[in-house]
Amino acid sequence: MEKKTENLLEQLFDKYRLSGQNTNDYLEGLLVSNYEPYWKYIMLDSLLSLQNPKTDFKDETIFIAYHQITELYFKLILHEIDQVHENPTDIKKYEECLVRINRYFKHLIASFEIMIEGMRHKDFLKFRMALLPASGFQSAQFRLIEFCCTDLINLVAFDDRKISDFFSQEEIYESIYWKKGAIDLETNEKTLTLRQFEKHYDALFKARIEICKEFNLLAVYRSFNEDEKATESMRKNLRELDTNLNVNWRLSHYKAAVRYLQRAGEDVSATGGTNWQKFLPPRFQRIYAFPLLWTEKEKAEWGKGWVMEQMGS
Repeated sequence: MEKKTENLLEQLFDKYRLSGQNTNDYLEGLLVSNYEPYWKYIMLDSLLSLQNPKTDFKDETIFIAYHQITELYFKLILHEIDQVHENPTDIKKYEECLVRINRYFKHLIASFEIMIEGMRHKDFLKFRMALLPASGFQSAQFRLIEFCCTDLINLVAFDDRKISDFFSQEEIYESIYWKKGAIDLETNEKTLTLRQFEKHYDALFKARIEICKEFNLLAVYRSFNEDEKATESMRKNLRELDTNLNVNWRLSHYKAAVRYLQRAGEDVSATGGTNWQKFLPPRFQRIYAFPLLWTEKEKAEWGKGWVMEQMGS
């Protein structure tokens, strides 16, 4: 028997001995167990059965699959953030997670062309009506990412962000920008989309907010010493994350909304009743996760660079 094989068997026996298990029983199990094929390991059949259009328009399948793919990327982003929370003092792990998160966001942002150009305009405007009152606004994972990145006060629209105006986290939570973006334009009441969202996810959101008071990505960054915070790569990665999260991703949505919801000078309402014209453009909300990394001029011109780039393209 090779020395390497002997060492592996010895480690295996040590592992099961420490847990009070009989190693031979597990080895016998290996003899009779079947190999797990690729499609079973990733549950492919189940995954491919999850696209269930509500209409006969063929492009609705694209719409559903794309949003499911997006949510899987959001899950990977939260998976990275959770690793930071597990060991907030590990600066190497922190920066590694930032790089990974930015990689996921870059793929998401680049893929949004599927939504902008990948569906028939007339068909989308028809099948979207069958989705009422559902809306991409109701992505709980994206909201969790926001909570995990910064202090809650930074999710309040810029004009309403004076901390002295709030007495509790609950009041700040009720004033965050996306809640303000889901107010019915005629009645000034919360839309059904927002009421459904709050009913289903409020408990989850408030629990995560409590954790994130001390362990959001901004708070962890502030806890590092000055030399660690001052590295060029750290600042670059955080600024890139802020731009991806709070400018590029939002404006990709805005570009799609203009493509499908604006026609002949008339704005079409979003399925959730959100005021997308005010809700999506970063320059109105000026939400930034890491404000200490931006100059006052950069914050005042938040999102302007993307607009200029689009105008030049």
